[in-house]
Amino acid sequence: MAATALLSSPPLPSSSNPSILSTPLKKQSKILWNQKKCGKFRVCSEFCKEPTTQYGVSRRDLTFIALSSSLSLIFPFSGVTAEEELKMGSSVDDINAYSYLYPIEMPSKNFVFKWVETRKPERYSSAAPLSPDARLRIVSERVDIIDNLIISVSIGPPNAQLLKSKEKSTWSAKDVADSVLSDKSALRVTSTQRLAESSLLDAHASVIDGESYWYYDYLVRKSPTKAAAQESNLFRHYVASTAERDGYLYTLSASTLGKQWEKMGPSLEKTVASFRLLPPTESYVPPYKDPWRFW
Repeated sequence: MAATALLSSPPLPSSSNPSILSTPLKKQSKILWNQKKCGKFRVCSEFCKEPTTQYGVSRRDLTFIALSSSLSLIFPFSGVTAEEELKMGSSVDDINAYSYLYPIEMPSKNFVFKWVETRKPERYSSAAPLSPDARLRIVSERVDIIDNLIISVSIGPPNAQLLKSKEKSTWSAKDVADSVLSDKSALRVTSTQRLAESSLLDAHASVIDGESYWYYDYLVRKSPTKAAAQESNLFRHYVASTAERDGYLYTLSASTLGKQWEKMGPSLEKTVASFRLLPPTESYVPPYKDPWRFW
């Protein structure tokens, strides 16, 4: 079954200026932010067949209907042309109770994404840690190795030094972003040093269906590719969405190389905007449950 939704994108950072890679990272952030342009897309989602409910609608269909409705709160509906079509698929994780859409194809550009699910959804206690203290962990991930794209979902507790209040309505988008980034490093460094690796471009919050979501994009001066490692000024551009549940932060992040942002960025922003926490089912495993269990 296929469903479509029309939506327009927020301003996008652009790295089309070749001189930007030779400037300091903080200046890169300012340049990229000032270079933002607007674009529009048509999002198409195709779902696998599965048993329907008593009303004749499957769980995935219900998920997409909810996503399409709430996406319009962030990206107002508008007319689009055939050249701006984007085909997307759906990913639903019942273990951690969330869903998101990811790009499959850009027909107008004859481009097909080549995703590989490198980490299938798993419980927090058995997930791969992102830092030595194992606070932040990747619970699922898909990668397009050919095109240097990564979409991952991580879960971890808030950083009490940055998010001091337990009332999340008081949290700013920047503090939430800093909390996540402070734990996102494979190096044995301090939270301050981890934050220094990143340069925040933008952060804002939105309430969707009564749930708070914090959106932000940032640069990291590092790359997993061997070729990129030879260029010290090359960076990865990330966009992310974070929500809180059961005392933990659930974050979906999507990234690509800075030089590919103009082409890939709009599709990744659609993915991040589609991230939603779902009502828990019997399959849901809270992050705090059985912390000793690693299978």
